[in-house]
Order: sequence, then C-alpha cells, then structure tokens
Amino acid sequence: MTTDDRDSRSGPPRTNRPVVPPIVQSATFEAASIAELRRQVGGNTFYARHGNPTVAHAERLIAQLEGASHAVAFGSGMAAVSTTLLTLLQAGDHVVAQREVYGATFDLVVHWLPRLGVQVTLVDATSPEQFADATQAHTKVIYLESPTNPTLRIVDLRRVVGAARRHGVVTVMDNTFASPINQRPHELGVDVVVHSATKYLSGHSDILAGAVTASEAIAARIREARVCWGGALDPHAAWLLIRGLHTLSLRVARQNASALRIAEFLSGDRRVERVHYPFHPSHPQYALARSQMSGGGGVLSFELRGDADRTRRFVEGLRRFALAPSLGGVESLVTVPAYSSHAAMSAAERERAAVSDQLVRMAVGVEPVEDLVADIRQALDAATG
Repeated sequence: MTTDDRDSRSGPPRTNRPVVPPIVQSATFEAASIAELRRQVGGNTFYARHGNPTVAHAERLIAQLEGASHAVAFGSGMAAVSTTLLTLLQAGDHVVAQREVYGATFDLVVHWLPRLGVQVTLVDATSPEQFADATQAHTKVIYLESPTNPTLRIVDLRRVVGAARRHGVVTVMDNTFASPINQRPHELGVDVVVHSATKYLSGHSDILAGAVTASEAIAARIREARVCWGGALDPHAAWLLIRGLHTLSLRVARQNASALRIAEFLSGDRRVERVHYPFHPSHPQYALARSQMSGGGGVLSFELRGDADRTRRFVEGLRRFALAPSLGGVESLVTVPAYSSHAAMSAAERERAAVSDQLVRMAVGVEPVEDLVADIRQALDAATG
C-alpha cells in the first residue's frame, strides 16, 4: 500500500512540480463570478470549514491507506468520533458499545449520548455473543475498538460484523492503535473507521487531527455534520499529517518489532505480574490477533507486582520514555492510564475495564530497542530496590 497519489493530482505536467505538496493556507477563496461562487459552495475552494485543497489531499491518502472510497478529516480524534456518532444516531436510537474503550469515548457514550435520548448498552469486547445479544430492533450502531486502550484486548471483528449485518446495524470502529498498516477493518466488513490521526498517522506528536473513512453515502453525511459543527482540520496541520503519512509504514514496522521485543523482556521478568501485547504468545487472544492483524502495534501495557507507589517509582525512574499521554510518535512515551486517559472514569468503571493503578502503558517510538530495554531494566531495579 502506498500513500503516493501523484497520479490522481490535477494540474500542469510533472516537469518542475513540487515534490512536497504546498500548503494552501487560506480560510476563504475568491470567485470570479456569482455563477462560479455557486459552483464552489461546499467544495474545497469555497471556505475552509467546508474543505481545503491541502486537507483534501490528506483525506485522499487516508482513504487509500484504509481501502475506503472516502475520508473526512477533523481537528482531533474525538471530533471525528463524536461527529460520526452524532451523525448516525438520534433520540430514541440504541447503540451497543464495548466497555473497554478510550476514556474520552467512554465519557461520550456513557454520559453524553444518554442526555440526547440515545440508549446505550455496554458489552465485553472479547465476547461476540454479548454484542449479538445486546442488539435490539432500534439498534443503529455497534461501536468497536481493537486493540483496546489500554489493555490491548481484541474484538473478533468477523463475528461481530456478521451479526451487525444480519440486523442491518452500522459498525463503527476505532483503528487508532493498530493503524491501517497493521489492520484494515473495511476489509473485514466494518462500515466506518475512525482514527485519532494525532497518533500513528501523523507520527510526530506535533498536531491534533482526526479522520473517518467510509462509503460515499456515509462520508457525505459526516462531512455535512462537520460543516455544521465546525470540527474542520487546519490546512497547516493537514500538511504535517501528509508528511507523516509518507513514513507511516516504515515507522510502524519498527514500532511493531520493538514493542514485541519489550513484551518478551517484560514477560520474563519476575517483577512483572502480567503483560498485554497482542502478538506475544501469552496474550489470551493471540491466535485471533494474528488472524486479523499483520502486526501487533507499538503499544503494550503491563502490571507491576506491588502497589501503586512502586508503579510511580518505576515510571518516574525511566529516562528514555517521556511521562506523557498519547502514542504513535517517533519518541517513546509512558503513562499510567488510571491517572491520564481513564482518569475521568470512576474507580468502579476502571475496575470493570481492568484499568488498575498498577497498569502501565508504553507507546514505543523508533529509538534503538536495546536502549529502551536497558532503560526499563534500570527503572525496574530502582523501583524494586
């Protein structure tokens, strides 16, 4: 899969064309006449909340990567998620969502959608039967995330999508953790794929962005909602996103290999209670992960033996991992989800989602992996005395 869409660009002959696409850093576009202005309305050369040439370029690349016909870009991942769900749902509808999702998505589904009259049923991500059993006559959406954040559980996409199609339900899936390099949900039948493009798609921790890929009909509805609700992506951020997309496959391949190496190291250390990584044989859904993913991704999580204070000493003792939220960038990051991505959840909700105070999430960058392993070893030594 390539992110090079030069053949699809309109414009002059290739001679002396810029290799790097230019930024069209304009919020509005001039028309020569009223007739031309009318033709431009809603397009990429009318007003930037509707569209922009640089943003459109990024959208074409993301659609190609996910194997979709259309993509819609947003100013953040949560703008993509919320706009998609609010487009597909209305008062009186029902959504089935897995319990194990990103913390802000959990907040949207559990606390905000019911305020708008949408009924919600939460199910176990690893149980296809629960998804099917929870589906009702007024179910409009099944919301998925695989691998899950932060426990790296895997959804059996073929079985869940099969049940959804039998009931005429739209499936929406967050593919941020895997990236389209490791997993292509549309090929498994998923209708709508969402990304926090801040993460792997961009890859440099310097922009906020989101993306949705879908059929032409669904994408048109989501784009119309984006125009109304204002979650458009800035052209300069889109240009940086394009830069990141061209190195996506190289970065993810390195991160896949490094994360697996770290998972192997941690699995052999007696100070570690449990390791969560889809492509490590100890993962309870290892076979399922290998059947629907081509790589395990650059994120792993694990639980240390001991208490929360030992966990604190460990993460604060790391030197090559920055203590920071997010993932998918070229630098390695570490966080404790109970105090970051899932802090807004109650203690009971975190317990049901298996997010303990001892759970550490590592987002592996592209540094030499043996340097990262050595850093983890010294931090473990310091934390455990």
